[in-house]
Amino acid sequence: MALIGNLRHRPVRRLTQLYVGLVFYGVSMALMIRSGLGLDPWDVFHQGLSELTELSFGTVTIGVGALVLLLWIPLRQRPGLGTVSNVVVIGLVVDATLALLPSSNPLGVRIALLITGIVANGAATAMYLGARLGPGPRDGLMTGFVARRPGWSIRLVRTAIEVTVLALGWLLGGTVGLGTVAYALAIGPLAQFFIPLFAVPEPGDTAPVPGPVAPVTPTG
Repeated sequence: MALIGNLRHRPVRRLTQLYVGLVFYGVSMALMIRSGLGLDPWDVFHQGLSELTELSFGTVTIGVGALVLLLWIPLRQRPGLGTVSNVVVIGLVVDATLALLPSSNPLGVRIALLITGIVANGAATAMYLGARLGPGPRDGLMTGFVARRPGWSIRLVRTAIEVTVLALGWLLGGTVGLGTVAYALAIGPLAQFFIPLFAVPEPGDTAPVPGPVAPVTPTG
């Protein structure tokens, strides 16, 4: 499969924005983990697998991302540099950030970590999507299913996938809580706010860069 994304147009800005966004995304995940107040559905799943396998959170994130990316093949989805980078960079950054953050904090600090993590996650999402070098593997999985099943809505597919990974993650010991609900309510509006700020238009574009579908409460 050929990679998507035209690096002949504003390559420095797009590459910088992509990798800064992915780094911020990994940091935001670590902040939410250290809050201990609940994670988004995929990270509940990652955390549960991490506890089951005793692998680091970042290692599990990379492994799951790679497996999800393999599912793109039968769905005929085209990855981009951003897609492949998403799999590797976020996992490395989340482990490095977790190693720097204390694991025990007062409730006020934990709430601040959660809020900061959610806002940073929204900005990071807009940055790497705005670079237009490919979506993350999990977003591509959802859009791939919809492309193969035109009668299905992406909202329905997203809800089904994320309810499944949330339930599995919770059963495996992942943290579900106030942060899970807060993320579900906030991430859509935050991404919608930040995407116009970071969208890199292609030559001849007349329409805004498409953003992610707003998360469906309470799945994230």
